[in-house]
Amino acid sequence: MFELHHLSAQEQWDWLHRGEITPVELVEHYLRRIERLDPGLGAFVTVSADRARRRAAELSAAGPTTAALWGLPIGDKDLYRRAGVRTTFGSRLFADFVPDVSDELVEVLDAAGTISLGTTNAPEFGFPSYTEPLAGSPARNPYDLELGAGGSSGGAAVAVAAGLLPFAPGSDGGGSIRIPAAATGLVGLKPSRGLVPAGTGFTSLAGLVTTGPIARSVADAAMMLDAMVAGARYEYATGAPRGAEGALLGSAIRGEGRYQLAVMTSSPWDDEYEIRLAAEARAALDLAVEELVALGHGMEETRLPATAGYAAAFRTVWQAGAASLPAEGQELELLEPLTRWLVERGRALTVRELGEALLVLTGYERVVIRALGAYDAVLTPALALTPRPLGWYSSDDPERNFAQQVQYTPFTSFVNVAGLPAIALPVAVTPDGLPMGVQLVGRPGGEATLLAIGAQLERRLGWARRHPPQW
Repeated sequence: MFELHHLSAQEQWDWLHRGEITPVELVEHYLRRIERLDPGLGAFVTVSADRARRRAAELSAAGPTTAALWGLPIGDKDLYRRAGVRTTFGSRLFADFVPDVSDELVEVLDAAGTISLGTTNAPEFGFPSYTEPLAGSPARNPYDLELGAGGSSGGAAVAVAAGLLPFAPGSDGGGSIRIPAAATGLVGLKPSRGLVPAGTGFTSLAGLVTTGPIARSVADAAMMLDAMVAGARYEYATGAPRGAEGALLGSAIRGEGRYQLAVMTSSPWDDEYEIRLAAEARAALDLAVEELVALGHGMEETRLPATAGYAAAFRTVWQAGAASLPAEGQELELLEPLTRWLVERGRALTVRELGEALLVLTGYERVVIRALGAYDAVLTPALALTPRPLGWYSSDDPERNFAQQVQYTPFTSFVNVAGLPAIALPVAVTPDGLPMGVQLVGRPGGEATLLAIGAQLERRLGWARRHPPQW
């Protein structure tokens, strides 16, 4: 039976502008689904139904505007503040916090005409690559409720995969958009550094964090990213002509071009941790290579240059990012073991140690851009392993927990360090019916190229038509 959430975000926008549905009707549809399904999924932390209804009524009364996302529902990741809405940052420390100001990303999406239905689940301050906060329920993978959805934008991914939202914004400091997108069969795009409003107040992590879309299709992701770019407080040249549909959405819809690509399975963590690529991850990568070659793209193998000190430097910056969290004395006991470990290690660092780590990562940024710049895009696995069971990560050994995160997601953090754009694409399904994705990494400002290539793969593989049992 057809329902409104079966439509893409673009189709919903078209229906809204043709008057076939109103924002009120669309919001009510999604609120009913959230009420019915979310208790078993853990996608949302706070559902702001009354506010959403008021906003929808105001938009419906005023009628359609030129705002890029007019009338479309979204959720705010629980790391971003919306004035008057409880924002917990995934922490017991902020269980009842209601901010009186909104973050820039929230304001940008409001200006684009969206309607927030609440806050989507995130781990404590966004540090882990999984979403199982002690402050609330875990984000469960809609394809198998005993598996996690990845993180840190796990709630956003669950909401989109299960049809509780048409698309959603996420944030990404080491893979936090791409990881949950790959785990739940979605498209997740991390833009180039500086392209869109970023930073979450407590954990900007020395410029590693940016924001981007999570969606079912490449075009829907481009649609949201166009709105984020247009709402930024500066101009940014994407290298694509800006038509009525937006520069990036146009690239995704056309899906044109033949490119020189490379495939890579090395990671900067290889010398520090034992990284094993699961057979399912290898199969997804091989499928993507086969399809891209069949589409006429050039393909060769490459690898990341060895750079001493990456693992230690990234760990240092991650720990330093936690040092400023507002927890002192007994408040530290409210933090989860991993967060407390990061805080304690971060506060013990010297200025010299942090400066040396930043120098290593800055040098690595140049190394990566030079090494991969010979290609229009570089293909890697999105994840090294299949989606992890809930409770898989160590809860009482932070060092082991950090290692597990690296072993699951070894291909994502270097992209943040280099400031490059990257997109997770859900190309494959395992024999057990679980999604497996790949990652395309682009040149600086290369979002349009990634979207064009992704659109070509999507036409061949049809992942936008896949859905979990809750659909």
